[in-house]
Amino acid sequence: MSSAAGRWACWLAVSLALSRSVASLELDELFGFGAEAGDEALEPGSDSTAELPLRNASILFFSDSFSKVYINTNGFVSGAKPPAKADYLGKMPAEFKMIAALLGDLDNSDGQGKVYFREDSSPDVLARATEHIRQAFPRDDDVDPTSTFIVTWENMAARGTTGRGDVLDRKRNTFQLVVASMESASYAILLYPRDGLQYLSTSIGGANKPLEAGFNQGMVQGWFYASQGTYYRTTTDEETSIRELTEKTNSGRHGVWVYEIGTTPVFIAITPGMTAKLFTEENVTKPAVTSSPQQPGQQQEFSTSETTTVFAQEEEETFTTVVFAYNLETCANNRQKCSAFADCRDYTNGYCCHCRPGYYGNGKDCVAEGKPQRMNGKVNGRVFVGNSPSPVEFSNNDLHSYVVANDGRAYVAISSIPDSLGPSLQPLSSLGGIIGWAFALEQPGFQNGFSLIGGEFFRQAEVTFQPGNERLTIKQQFKGIDEHDHLVVSSELDGRVPDVPRGASVHIEPYKEIYQYSSNLISSSSNREYTVSLPDGGVQTRSYQWRQTISFQSCVHNEATRAVPPTQQLSVDQIFVMYDAGNQLIRFAMSNRIGGEGSPDTSLSQNPCFTGRHGCDNNAVCRPGEGLQFSCECTAGFTGDGRSCYDIDECRETPQVCGANAVCSNQPGTFRCQCASGFVFASDGRTCVAESRPVDHCQRGSHDCDAPDRARCSYVGGSAYVCSCLPGFLGDGRVCQDVDECRQDRCHRDAICSNTQGSFVCQCQPGFHGNGFQCSPTTTEYSNLCNHKDEHPSAASASSSNTGLFSFFRPRPAVGQYVPQCDERGSYEPTQCHGSIGQCWCVDAAGQEIPNTRTGPGSRPLCIEQTVTPPPVGPTPRPDISPAPPGTHLLFAQSGKIELVPLQGDGMKKDEAKALLHIPDRVVIGVAYDCVEKMVYWTDITGPAISKASLNGGDTIPVESPEGIAIDHVARLMFWTDSMRDTVEVAKLDGSQRRVLFDSDLVNPRPITTNPAYGRIYWADWNRDGPKIEMSNMDGTDRTVLVKDDLTLPNGLTYDPDNQQLCWADAGTRKVECMDPHRRLRRTVAEGVQYPFALVSHGRNLYYTDWRREAVVAVDRFSEKETDEFLPQKRSRLYGVTMTPAQCPQAYNYCSNNGGCSHLCLPRLGGFTCRCPDNSTAAAAAAAAAGRCEETNQ
Repeated sequence: MSSAAGRWACWLAVSLALSRSVASLELDELFGFGAEAGDEALEPGSDSTAELPLRNASILFFSDSFSKVYINTNGFVSGAKPPAKADYLGKMPAEFKMIAALLGDLDNSDGQGKVYFREDSSPDVLARATEHIRQAFPRDDDVDPTSTFIVTWENMAARGTTGRGDVLDRKRNTFQLVVASMESASYAILLYPRDGLQYLSTSIGGANKPLEAGFNQGMVQGWFYASQGTYYRTTTDEETSIRELTEKTNSGRHGVWVYEIGTTPVFIAITPGMTAKLFTEENVTKPAVTSSPQQPGQQQEFSTSETTTVFAQEEEETFTTVVFAYNLETCANNRQKCSAFADCRDYTNGYCCHCRPGYYGNGKDCVAEGKPQRMNGKVNGRVFVGNSPSPVEFSNNDLHSYVVANDGRAYVAISSIPDSLGPSLQPLSSLGGIIGWAFALEQPGFQNGFSLIGGEFFRQAEVTFQPGNERLTIKQQFKGIDEHDHLVVSSELDGRVPDVPRGASVHIEPYKEIYQYSSNLISSSSNREYTVSLPDGGVQTRSYQWRQTISFQSCVHNEATRAVPPTQQLSVDQIFVMYDAGNQLIRFAMSNRIGGEGSPDTSLSQNPCFTGRHGCDNNAVCRPGEGLQFSCECTAGFTGDGRSCYDIDECRETPQVCGANAVCSNQPGTFRCQCASGFVFASDGRTCVAESRPVDHCQRGSHDCDAPDRARCSYVGGSAYVCSCLPGFLGDGRVCQDVDECRQDRCHRDAICSNTQGSFVCQCQPGFHGNGFQCSPTTTEYSNLCNHKDEHPSAASASSSNTGLFSFFRPRPAVGQYVPQCDERGSYEPTQCHGSIGQCWCVDAAGQEIPNTRTGPGSRPLCIEQTVTPPPVGPTPRPDISPAPPGTHLLFAQSGKIELVPLQGDGMKKDEAKALLHIPDRVVIGVAYDCVEKMVYWTDITGPAISKASLNGGDTIPVESPEGIAIDHVARLMFWTDSMRDTVEVAKLDGSQRRVLFDSDLVNPRPITTNPAYGRIYWADWNRDGPKIEMSNMDGTDRTVLVKDDLTLPNGLTYDPDNQQLCWADAGTRKVECMDPHRRLRRTVAEGVQYPFALVSHGRNLYYTDWRREAVVAVDRFSEKETDEFLPQKRSRLYGVTMTPAQCPQAYNYCSNNGGCSHLCLPRLGGFTCRCPDNSTAAAAAAAAAGRCEETNQ
């Protein structure tokens, strides 16, 4: 037969063998054994041992090498002569090294059972062993064993069952162990044929114990004492795991199991095969067959191509592993598939995406160098804990992670984990730690995961815990970077974990993990040790073995650019784990560095850029220089000196960056383009083209509804629309007529009603005051009190009295020595001064001096007008709120109303400004906004009260007391200052559960702001003798003075979470300043401002209200210049200012679900506190008295 025909016959044989492999392993498919194979036989008995010298090659087992092994009746091979079976049966792990093929109390003394063994280096045996190993480890191309030894246990009985004449007497087990070795590694091949395992347990000590299989390290000698090493069990205490030895596989063939059991020079862990699915006949790529013309009398010949047969895995799991795929197309039609920060390049057989300078990734996903990275996703699972027969199941639990890329520190949090599972997940720091590998701090010449493969990949990890052999599978699908620049992941957990008692803490030792890289596949494995500190003071040391594979799709057309080292080492230290039972939250934190395997420290590797010990901003990249020199450079999308970096507003600086028909939205470090209404992205993913859909006549203005001030056009799909009259009008929507509400007696009986188009207004009659809906007789208690002071000496005397300590040292002049300042209504001006002594002070509506407001020569106090706004000339609108249009707006308070100014980017759309809320007879001071419920909150000193109203329209809802106010939208809390009570207080957003946080060392507290992500509040006190800005946790702990120098009247205060800047406006120094509250870096943004009152941050701008200019002023924080000004139509003092973002800023703290507290949950940095409200109300006092409120620190 010709060589070609021989190859064909060989292929047919291989195909038949592979098609047969779909079924389980048969007895006749074991490696050859018996006398005809050259085997030796073990002496019959129930505990016989024989020594087998290994003359051809030693075996590597764990970290040791053995030139001889010992074969035992009871289903194992050991590295030393084993003791009597009573010392190890039922007492695993044993003190000696053991390969347990199937350990139990076995017996072959009846002569039916045999134990055969031999060393074999014949080519056919080596070839077959190599085939099994390569199928189990398809990435290992260099497998070339030089020797094997084979042990076969045939027809072994369970001890005590022979000669009984019952069914147990007839049950026999047959199994085989093949250990293949080469210079650098040894592999164990375990074969369990179908019908080869007829019993699953043996009697040990009078009790049935399941058989077990695995690899035992025995005692390991440490520096001072020996300890029990790893016992890697491949079965569990359940008999089903024994039966599955014949039904499952890790090498592509049922009944065949392959493990890497030893390596040199470094051993990491026992490593199981990676191929859990069968190889089928359909998976085989058949060689191409061609025929040549057949001559008479000549046998027909066939030739095959030289293509190597390819085996493919069948994937049965439903877990999606979709990744992007390159094809034979060009950039012309695929440029939109690249990142916005990448270039597309054409190659001979296709195209590739390449990140631009300053960015890194695989071209499909690119992120700016040095930029912090966030990861969000969901976690689903079904996990058994300890010996529990029932699993803990959970779904759609939130996973959030954050990495400081320029120092490799990663933080991970998973929410809603019940306390029946949470403590036991603490050892699994790598559940979210893969983001640490993806964005690890890169050492010279090495790249982290994201640099190599981007953000679309599939990761599967197998965890085996010791000593209990519990196993857990982790599957994670990474879906790339979303529109918010967050890496998106979905996770799935399945299996069993050892029990960690509630209240126990876990400490994980630093570890190193070797990552091996090949085309489209990355794998790693490691041993990890952890310590469990029990609530009773006991300490347990445990470990687990970790093996993971990462599959991805790379661009194959430009492999020259992929000079990836075959191995890299991930070093992980500073590991922190915590389960927060009250909040059902598990947290991990760790520092990650990627470098070479065992690479020595060099002067370059000690550079601060590679150790992470630099002072660069979180949004900066560290550039190494000579020796220990380095420089900080703000990452793309930020500007600054590298030590402090600030976001660039690309939308403002390059207005056309998004092109025509598109809207630009600035984000930290980047921007987003969205097509305007009626437009969609074209195939290039960037150009906005008109959307092909039915006409929206309402938007076009081509409808026939009545005028917009009388009717509303509503688009209902297709080209249809509906006309409807606005409130205050009647009709069919095409013709609408005004309703005269005054005929409906809508005003108070002592008010005059005036009808207007679509509405009406009410005005109290002369001699009455109020809002027209409620009118009361006018009192003359304070009317013209100031002008009649000379006629009422008693009033003057009362107003000159002062019992405060300050007045004891600064006596006020007697009556008649000064002339009080009066306004045009005859009321006292809020600020009174006496020129002869050079002092000023604040007074209330009766002229009484307000304590602690007196100033010395050359300065004036910041006094708020205490008298209510007089009724305007003419009717006033109703005291309710008008619905606000969608988008981001500025809100500011002015006397008896709150006005709205829409924002476009960082610019004010001044022509669209309008009154949002009318509050007659009130002085509104502070304004805050809850982005969750779209609710406006304001403080009113004339009440005094805190009130709220929906931004979507509706009546106001009363709450409680003023001056500055701030909202924590995550914990659902409001905080405020009270300058009369000198307090900082907190309550729920409905005003309930009120509690005083601080009532000491406060004189004139006014502005207050929150940082929900850190659980912090900041406030300012414009105490003339010692102005200051303070900070504390939201639970009142860690109160700290942040700023006390160069302050005079710190009025406005705001916190910018994107840039982590606390900014304030000072009416005394006439400056606007900012500082990083963490590093205490302070800088001036604007000087020479007039008289700022309140301040808010948005984008690159700070907006403040100014009393003297009676305007809202915009200042660019980065250029440090005034950029815009808004002057309301009605000119008067402006008070509080806030903004209404279109979406809530992303933040998380421990009280997002009230932390399990019975009443108040108050966040703090790293935890939270459960607190009871003050007993200031009957309900609060009753709850406390009944013991229903519990205070705890978490």
